[in-house]
Amino acid sequence: MTTIEWPSQLTAQWLREQYIAQLLKPADVIAEIIRRAEADAEMNIWITPPSMALIEPYLERLTATMTPESSPLWGIPFAVKDNIDLEGAPTTAACAEYSYTPGDSAVVVQRLIRAGAIPIGKTNLDQFATGLVGTRSPYGETHNALRSELISGGSSSGSAVSVARGQAVFALGTDTAGSGRVPAALNGLVGYKPTLGAWPTKGVVPACASLDCVTVFAHNLDDALAVDLIARGLEETDPWSREIAHPFTDKLPAAVCLPKGTPTFYGPFSEQYERAWAKAVAVVEAMGLPVTYLELDLFAEAAAILYGGPWVAERWADLGPFIESHPGTAFPVTEQVLRTGASPDYTAAAVFQASHKLQAFKREAKQLLKDAVLFLPTCGGTWTRDEVRANPISTNSDMGRYTNHCNLLDLCAVAVQAGDADRDLPFGVTLFGTAENETLLCSAAKQFISAFDGGVQPADDVKPSVTLSSAEAPATTLVAVCGLHMRGFPLEKQMIACGAAFVREAESAAKYRLVRLPTTPAKPGMIKQKHGGSAVTLEIWEMPIASFGGFTASIPAPLGIGKVELSDGTEVPGFICEAYAELGAEDISAYGSWRNAVVQ
Repeated sequence: MTTIEWPSQLTAQWLREQYIAQLLKPADVIAEIIRRAEADAEMNIWITPPSMALIEPYLERLTATMTPESSPLWGIPFAVKDNIDLEGAPTTAACAEYSYTPGDSAVVVQRLIRAGAIPIGKTNLDQFATGLVGTRSPYGETHNALRSELISGGSSSGSAVSVARGQAVFALGTDTAGSGRVPAALNGLVGYKPTLGAWPTKGVVPACASLDCVTVFAHNLDDALAVDLIARGLEETDPWSREIAHPFTDKLPAAVCLPKGTPTFYGPFSEQYERAWAKAVAVVEAMGLPVTYLELDLFAEAAAILYGGPWVAERWADLGPFIESHPGTAFPVTEQVLRTGASPDYTAAAVFQASHKLQAFKREAKQLLKDAVLFLPTCGGTWTRDEVRANPISTNSDMGRYTNHCNLLDLCAVAVQAGDADRDLPFGVTLFGTAENETLLCSAAKQFISAFDGGVQPADDVKPSVTLSSAEAPATTLVAVCGLHMRGFPLEKQMIACGAAFVREAESAAKYRLVRLPTTPAKPGMIKQKHGGSAVTLEIWEMPIASFGGFTASIPAPLGIGKVELSDGTEVPGFICEAYAELGAEDISAYGSWRNAVVQ
């Protein structure tokens, strides 16, 4: 038997290679994760730790219904922050008295499980997602993954550290004021925070419901975007959900924005952080994109509305009744912060005044960042756990200096690594974009990572460029479609969201029967015949390989993706239908295409 040399960090690509080569099974991976979690028990990563009893049902379903080729997330273990529901596991929000056991998983968790990902446990957090330090939990302070004396960052502390310590490939966090980005910076990870509403928040304990996002931690941007491909999408039962297209890395911004002057740094490593920032700025300025420099006053003023204004009353509106009816049960500093939302100063008039002010800030930010992205340090420093314990409020406030504005201004963000500030002290930067510009955000992040890892240095002859080179262009595949994914039909937007582009019209070989499936809305099924059959008019689209697996996994039975034979005898991936579906289905082969059948 081949002996597996386990890497300290788990990535989706490595696991898929092991699965496809049949060197590992998901059960082997889970056993190794349980071993690692037990070895790290003193780091306070988990509230409900990985166990075979919890995970076994997901393993059984996975091996019974799917294969590694069926989804890019097949067999990929992920952690769930314990303010996000996982069916049958307690949701505590790091408060035992608040705990309940949900009958259904949160929508994003359901989507990931359907795509073959394996939930492995519930992670520790700053109680009620209130904090950016990772020390505000009665389940213990989550230790930094690299230096135990330092904070791990919050509130999604356990989620980030579980990935950094090789106990999950990715982990779900939440982000209201920076909780999906600060822990990424402090533990050497990527933290992706999509546009508000792009991922459903149904099944998430609210912190500030109007600002909350579900986020992902991973070791690289590719893994984060693979999760995004599955998690993203409108959820009709979620009042905060909205339709936001998937981001891709095929279009660079027209400009990158840097702050004027040197940002403020703090903490025991402030000098090291400042030097690391200077290096990151040099890389940005040498990337080949136009650079502009902005004053940060707008972003600071917007951020002040969150904790220095009436938005704290939104937290009290959700959690105040529990705090009032369970006095003394919350973590002391958490209760102190929550109770600020009960201030009599936060009247209805004050809320509207702040809302109107914020609307003006949103408009200004949208104009400043039109077709551009903003680079900032993710954090201006860090602290030891002892320092935060001694001064919990001001140290926590400092951690949000460059993050708090984001959701208030309806921005998307990705936190990526930019080397080390010191020994085992990672330094990170965050890129911000407007809600409409997640693609620009991701492409700029890819460009920065490539430039930083490649040691790009400033040069006078660097010429601006706004398109990726052919070497950086994503690999693609052709896809033949015959129904609602065609141009002008309701699911065309799914093709566009996956980064696909229309290529041409074509015809299948004269070997197919086209049937109308009894679904709502009605869909066509294209079934290859052993004898006879007709030609069907198709559309050929080109789709990035990175999105093809998730797209395929989302297609409901009896439809699927197989090889479609074209009239010239070539075969391309495309929509096919299982043969059992033709029993009792209406034959529409005579129309020659779905478009003609719909017109009739």
